Amino acid sequence: MPSSKTRLTIPEYAMALAHVASLRSEDPFRKVGAVAIDFDNRVIGTAYNGLAPGYDAAPEFWIDRDDRRKYMLHAEVNLCSLFTRGNVKLVACTTQPCTSCMQMLCAYGIKEVYYRDEYPESEAAAIAHRYGIQLVQLTDYPQIVSPFEN
Repeated sequence: MPSSKTRLTIPEYAMALAHVASLRSEDPFRKVGAVAIDFDNRVIGTAYNGLAPGYDAAPEFWIDRDDRRKYMLHAEVNLCSLFTRGNVKLVACTTQPCTSCMQMLCAYGIKEVYYRDEYPESEAAAIAHRYGIQLVQLTDYPQIVSPFEN
């Protein structure tokens, strides 16, 4: 359940948008969404994990998860292509950033990162601690659970 207030907090709002963005991912194994919010609490952009723009993979490409992983662009990489350093207050991701993505978020000056799902191989917590970044797991936000009725 979201907080008892009638209005979503900015992190809850961002996570709900990241969840919706994840639905666009073409990856059948892991769908990740991310959103960037500026210092006026406006959405800078949304992104999801997938292949490079314009690349249309054959269906057999998706069969071998381990083989195709090296070609996937992470949601955070796609998101950071939408803004410049110092313009973003917070990022919300449906999965905890991997080590490389957390390093990139540091380079972009992000000071708040929210995530829903754990990513055990990640060193994000150590990186966040070292650089004074708030890294918070947020699992309590509104989700679309059923289609709208006519």
